[in-house]
Amino acid sequence: MQIEPWVREALRCPVTGATLIDGTGPDGSPELHSTDAVRPLAYPVRDGIPVLLEGDARSL
Repeated sequence: MQIEPWVREALRCPVTGATLIDGTGPDGSPELHSTDAVRPLAYPVRDGIPVLLEGDARSL
């Protein structure tokens, strides 16, 4: 997944405000993972677009 660096810098977990990093889901699909130590969440990336909705997130 390619996200422009300036966009990547602006993206934050909407729940905790933590930085997001690239990750991979259990099925191999791309995700963004929150770096929050207390409540790490994973957000799906669908068709190259990060879906930063708490209802679509899963716990890590």
